[in-house]
Amino acid sequence: MRVPVPRWLDPYVAALAGTVGLAALFPASGGAARVAEAVCDLAVALLFFLYGARLSTRETLTGLRHLRLHGLVLAATFVLFPLFGLATALLTPVPLSGQLQTGVLFLCLVPSTVQSSVALTGAAGGNVPAAICAGTYSSLAGLVLTPLLAARLLGSHTELSADGLLRIGLQLLAPFLLGQVLRPWIGGLLARHKRALTPVDRGSILLVVYTAFSAAVVQGIWRLATPAALLGLVAVLLALLAAALAATALGAHLLGLDRSASIAAVLCGSQKSLASGLPMATVLFGSQAGLMVLPLMLYHQLQLVVGTVLAGRWSRAPAPAAAAGRPVAQQADGQAPAALTGPGVPPTPG
Repeated sequence: MRVPVPRWLDPYVAALAGTVGLAALFPASGGAARVAEAVCDLAVALLFFLYGARLSTRETLTGLRHLRLHGLVLAATFVLFPLFGLATALLTPVPLSGQLQTGVLFLCLVPSTVQSSVALTGAAGGNVPAAICAGTYSSLAGLVLTPLLAARLLGSHTELSADGLLRIGLQLLAPFLLGQVLRPWIGGLLARHKRALTPVDRGSILLVVYTAFSAAVVQGIWRLATPAALLGLVAVLLALLAAALAATALGAHLLGLDRSASIAAVLCGSQKSLASGLPMATVLFGSQAGLMVLPLMLYHQLQLVVGTVLAGRWSRAPAPAAAAGRPVAQQADGQAPAALTGPGVPPTPG
């Protein structure tokens, strides 16, 4: 199955940049800010309701057979990334301001994405069904693990408390579960009108960005996000992405995943979800979310650029056995012989 490589410079990316610019020039404040926050809360609830209504329970359960791949992606997302995030405060030569450093750590707690992971995996010739399930499981786990890890690792930077957990449950988890319950009746309708609902998804994210950055501008975000600070942040994020790609490729090798499963594991395990992370940030950080989500927004762009380059390279690197005209017998549970290893392809065991 082939999926076109997503364009990293597309109208949605331009819309994100334009929304940040709009918030910088015309930030919502006072009564307008309160109205924007209320509408934002409703939009986020609608977003997670649609996530739940679209998620096929049958496909999710079918994908469980790729246990090693999913375990690797979950471990990379919720164990390795948090460790990398903690390490950035100690090992990077470019120190970041308190809020930017907290934003980098929050980025490391966010679940993997589904849409771009699947598109890149398909373009690279990877295992698309496994990528769909891996991204889905990561998103589901993130509803619980991201807030808990944030409470543990970010501490006083979050507004998480008993009330905060209740708000997460009501605003994120409850709409998602309601969507799952209603899926038998509305799932088909949503699937048929998927294109028409795209503005709802993206509009909700843009509203979250505008509300968060408006609050940040009112609080003086540009005193902290100087050009030098932004350059340092990009350097840290590139190092973080490189470490994630290398670690997931090594993990796929050690677990004995075949070429297509290795591609899915590397691309899913190194990606972070803007669609899930932004709404969670508004719940966790409240009025402080603007600067906190800046690392996530930049990382999202970097992962698309680098992922697109890698997908193109892997798609042009046929397996040695296939190139020699010899069939390669696929084995159960994502295993394959060493002949699948080739230049530019995530390694498989020899």
